[in-house]
Amino acid sequence: MGIPGLESLHIWLSIPFGSMYLVAVVGNVTILAAVSIERSLHQPMYFFLCMLAVIDLVLSTSTMPKLLGIFWFGAGDIGLDACLGQMFLIHCFATVESGIFLAMAFDRYVAICNPLHHTTVLTHAVVGRLGLAALLRGVLYIGPLPLMIRMRLPLYKSHIISHSYCEHMAVITLTCGDSRVNNVYGLSIGFLVLVLDSMAIAISYVMIFRAVMGMATPEARVKTLGTCSSHVCAILIFYVPIAVSSLIHRFGHHVPPPIHTLLANFYLLVPPILNPIVYAVRTKQIRKRLLQILKIQAKIR
Repeated sequence: MGIPGLESLHIWLSIPFGSMYLVAVVGNVTILAAVSIERSLHQPMYFFLCMLAVIDLVLSTSTMPKLLGIFWFGAGDIGLDACLGQMFLIHCFATVESGIFLAMAFDRYVAICNPLHHTTVLTHAVVGRLGLAALLRGVLYIGPLPLMIRMRLPLYKSHIISHSYCEHMAVITLTCGDSRVNNVYGLSIGFLVLVLDSMAIAISYVMIFRAVMGMATPEARVKTLGTCSSHVCAILIFYVPIAVSSLIHRFGHHVPPPIHTLLANFYLLVPPILNPIVYAVRTKQIRKRLLQILKIQAKIR
């Protein structure tokens, strides 16, 4: 239904949503290009950043083109298998992104607390395995969700989803039969991913902070903490919108439904937009490479 309650504004809403999607695609493709071209960026932190860029492209592309189709053409129809596929992509790659943030926290921990062994611990092969592990975890955790709906709950009370995309809870509310198993499984996965991952990241940063406080000079402390600033910003950009949206969905019964739906759209768009900006602004090597690319293009013109 797009944004239920704001149907009359769909054509106007398409302007900010379309612009944000374009910024997300251009920003993440630029990050991928900059890292692939510049050999000095072939380091664990930037490989993880490339993984984040790919994940953000998948998350935004799995929802925004369909949403823009609803805004522009009223193309609200979606097949059941396509709906379940969209649901899988959204929840799977959100889970994968959380795993990549955890891997990046491990990278920062090793780089600061055990810098002499950083290159031997986090080799290219290890970085690849960590990325693959995050992907497999997402597939294993989220894979059962669409299968449980397809096999256990084949009948539906309604065929209209009061949402912009096929989110798990929005689809479950339409089904006939006992959905408690699906609800418990979905909540358990949310706990495992968001709570345990964020706790592990917090523990790693407590250890990092202790190591930084043991450094001799204030300048060394500031410089070392500066290497973590982009990662911390990206974590907050990812977890805070999800937490706010989830809390409002669970407890904000007096919040108008359009606000629920708008927040659910923003938490899939905000990280893909802000992650490239944060890393381009906060990371000197990426910023230098992007400026070099812009200068080369200016000379060609």
